[in-house]
Amino acid sequence: MSNVDFVLIRVDNRLVHGQILEAWVPSVKATCIIVVDDEVSSDFFRETVIKMAVPRDIEVLIYGVDEFSGIFNSLEKDHKRSILLFSSIHDAFKAFNSGFKYLALNIGNVYNDEGKTCSSSICLTDRDFEEISSLSEAGVSVELRCVPRDKPVYFKEIQKRFNT
Repeated sequence: MSNVDFVLIRVDNRLVHGQILEAWVPSVKATCIIVVDDEVSSDFFRETVIKMAVPRDIEVLIYGVDEFSGIFNSLEKDHKRSILLFSSIHDAFKAFNSGFKYLALNIGNVYNDEGKTCSSSICLTDRDFEEISSLSEAGVSVELRCVPRDKPVYFKEIQKRFNT
């Protein structure tokens, strides 16, 4: 495992936004937000906008998926309480299979036109279901939850609903 204390690993296609800053950061007492997204890491403008949106006392780090998978063990050991954000289930799945092993995954907002609606903010494709199932079989606890005050819905309940 990494030297960083990952207090929340989340898939949210919006990445950094109000729910993260106003609900999750205080709830988990995060001091760092790590965005793992290929598009953002290669787009100076998007990277700058994200960094400007986050309060100064919260560190922001941005990596591409492959880059993060190669360096997560070498992140500074200063006990940062970090929220890790992926924009897609596929990126979270890819990082896991590239060696970034985690025990829990929060799915907060995922939208796909052709997916199955699981909640008001989560719509999963067949590939999403397959990748989450694989993570679950590997021992990852997967929950669907927008904000900390919401009751989590565990992926196993969603699988039963859709008979997947």
